[in-house]
Amino acid sequence: MRVQLNYIFISLFFLLPTVLLAQDSNDLLNKKVLGIDESVFNFGKIPQGKPVNHIFLVKNLSNQKILIDNIQASCGCTTPEWKRDSIAPGGKTEIKVGYNAASIGSFEKTINIQFGKGESETITIIGNVWQTPSLSAPLNKSISYLQLSKINNQ
Repeated sequence: MRVQLNYIFISLFFLLPTVLLAQDSNDLLNKKVLGIDESVFNFGKIPQGKPVNHIFLVKNLSNQKILIDNIQASCGCTTPEWKRDSIAPGGKTEIKVGYNAASIGSFEKTINIQFGKGESETITIIGNVWQTPSLSAPLNKSISYLQLSKINNQ
């Protein structure tokens, strides 16, 4: 019985560091490198044909320089713009995302940010494009009467 307890303690002695190291390496793999203030931005209601933009703030959370290699939007109606410079450790940069608002209805577009050694983050824009009236507003007779009265009184 005493020999079996010794084997158990010796096994635990050798296995415990392995388990702890594996946990540390998983923590390093799961640690975020790129911090984004908001991952989703809602434009709300947008009139058709009126392009809109939003700036996403991005921070380098690592202790090494990061270069954003590429940014791809899920559709041609969405245009990302960013500086091609490296982001210093703790440094910040901006990603400007434009949406052309050509199509009527609700939308959800994703933008994939590729950086580092094959890493990526995704941001999303959402909103609703409403159709602008094709005709101008009808003539308001009261305003026309007041304008005519003002001209006649002068």
